[in-house]
Amino acid sequence: MDSPYPEFQLRLPYNGPVARGQLLTEKGTNGSQKFRVSAGSPVRPEEVPSFPATMKSSHRLRESLRADGLIRESTTWPGYLETTEDITCNSPSAGAEILLGRAANGYTEWKTADGRPLADFLKASWYGPNRTWLVRGSNVAGLDLVQRLWLPRGLVSLAANHLREGVEQGVSKDELRTLVEEDYESVLTYSQRTHLIEALHTFLSRMKPGDTVCTISNGDLYVGEITGDVEQVASEGGRSNLRRPVEWRNVGYPYLDLPEALQQKLSIQHDVVDLTSVEGMVAGLGRSDEELAEEVEEADGESSAELAALMARRELKLPEATDDLAKELLVHEVGWLQELRDLLWEDRQIILYGPPGTGKTYLALRLAEYFGGGPEQVKLVQFHPSYSYEDFFEGFRPQEDPRTRDVAFRITDGPLREIANAAAQEGNRHIPHFLVIDEINRANLAKVFGELYFLLEYRSRSVRLTYSGDDFALPPNLFVIGTMNTADRSIALVDAAMRRRFSFLELSPRTEPTRGLLRRWLDREGHGPESADLLDELNSRIGDPDFQVGPSYLMKPGVHRGDGLARAWRTKILPLLEEHHYGEGIDVEHRYGLASLRAAISSADTNAPA
Repeated sequence: MDSPYPEFQLRLPYNGPVARGQLLTEKGTNGSQKFRVSAGSPVRPEEVPSFPATMKSSHRLRESLRADGLIRESTTWPGYLETTEDITCNSPSAGAEILLGRAANGYTEWKTADGRPLADFLKASWYGPNRTWLVRGSNVAGLDLVQRLWLPRGLVSLAANHLREGVEQGVSKDELRTLVEEDYESVLTYSQRTHLIEALHTFLSRMKPGDTVCTISNGDLYVGEITGDVEQVASEGGRSNLRRPVEWRNVGYPYLDLPEALQQKLSIQHDVVDLTSVEGMVAGLGRSDEELAEEVEEADGESSAELAALMARRELKLPEATDDLAKELLVHEVGWLQELRDLLWEDRQIILYGPPGTGKTYLALRLAEYFGGGPEQVKLVQFHPSYSYEDFFEGFRPQEDPRTRDVAFRITDGPLREIANAAAQEGNRHIPHFLVIDEINRANLAKVFGELYFLLEYRSRSVRLTYSGDDFALPPNLFVIGTMNTADRSIALVDAAMRRRFSFLELSPRTEPTRGLLRRWLDREGHGPESADLLDELNSRIGDPDFQVGPSYLMKPGVHRGDGLARAWRTKILPLLEEHHYGEGIDVEHRYGLASLRAAISSADTNAPA
């Protein structure tokens, strides 16, 4: 059987011997081009553990060939097996799998003597790395085509019931746009036609043999490999008239057990979705770390899918709280910090609330830097009454073109999208990133968060954005710490939706770690306890706990030099209380002034039992 293609080679792991084979023009049972492994090719003697379960057909073929003597111990390469006759397989991947004893992408594994992959020689193939796709088929005009058609017959399809016949693989998007506008003008809306053009162009012109394809059915994710070109056929109701052959794995992976970042991508509601950004998570399904590491080592670093899978599995962790951290932050016990850390890990979002001067912002920033590994992973934003969604996430803003100097409105990222993009980058997903929102209750939260409110609670989902139209999800490694000044607005006024999405942790002069913070600071800095006694007496006279004064006002070196304490009391603390009692006719100086407080403390000391 002659072939118009060159001879292809496949080197066995660890710089082993080289197998040879030929791509055939004849089609296999599912429409992919057959591949002939040449007689005398070396065969790896062992199989990886996942091979029998995930690639049952290739495993059965390999076992059958060994039983029939077509694969036997090699006399040429000690320690290897070898083929005794030419073996014709249904696809290049199947040919590679019987030689390697593991799942393999034959379109990249088989190469010419000068290193060009087999995929480069296929009709209408496009250059570049293989990609990973999601194609939906569980509800096509009410039918689950995955179970009825795709898995049993080894294919993936796309409905194009009004698209004219003869549309060729590799058609450009411009050509396709013209065809869809003409063929679907009276059938679909403009928006629906736009989505259809994207799906058809991907299926016809971007997908290629060797790409990974995924689909969801009955709560499971199924994974396969595209093995051939597009075929346009007649089908009942036009439900599956565009088809590609696929070698599906023999197992489904429960959706709820998938990594969160993969679930986010799978929740995008399009018929065809590019999953390449999470291809490592797909490549690693059903395979152990040891198996992936071995395959990367075997390929001498060229096994990009397996390497991506290992990188995607790098564990996201928040460091544990330590005694040293508690000592640095002057927190009374490390258990309080550990509880805060655990709340962050479980809920991803917390709010530190309390009166002014309790160290909320300082603590939020310092903990974010500690848990994130440095200031590079932390972004601070301060809310105010005029703050909006466009400021916070994305919106149109005037920007000058550096070349023409013309000013135009362009979509610009806000701080949340910037830190989310950084957290979602390949190689960053195991590193915690933090957004610190200072004075979070001073803005109209429903207006600022918009559709992102949903994502704060449902981290495994994605939403369509208002301005850019992109599908967006909050990365699993993005944490949010908000601060709330209760003197500005009581926590009781925060709406139920906000309370449900955040854990709330109080910082109050009534309770630790704030209550004893000033005394611990004074002791560390070598100052006497007078200012701590004065603050305790002051707060005992303030009836509303939301307006008690925090220790931060007095935790500055200048306060403890010369008349610094009197100056801080006069310029920072008394004006705060003047505002609190405005219109009540209270003599703030008489009630809260240093002379009054010192007299009370002196009297208490005099009357204290000996």
